[in-house]
Amino acid sequence: MTISANEIKQRGVSFFDTFLDKFDELIINVRGKDKYVVLDIERYKEFRANELDLAYMQTMYDIE
Repeated sequence: MTISANEIKQRGVSFFDTFLDKFDELIINVRGKDKYVVLDIERYKEFRANELDLAYMQTMYDIE
């Protein structure tokens, strides 16, 4: 789902709750260009954990 920065300015941060219940992520569009992504904190933690696991596996591969 893509929303504009102006919508956020008008409606406030609570605007995110409405859409994050329906969508996994929100893309914020600034002046016609996608600029930011908003994720639910639990989804962010999953992404971070996967990123760290991948870095660990790469490190172990490099050591071998």
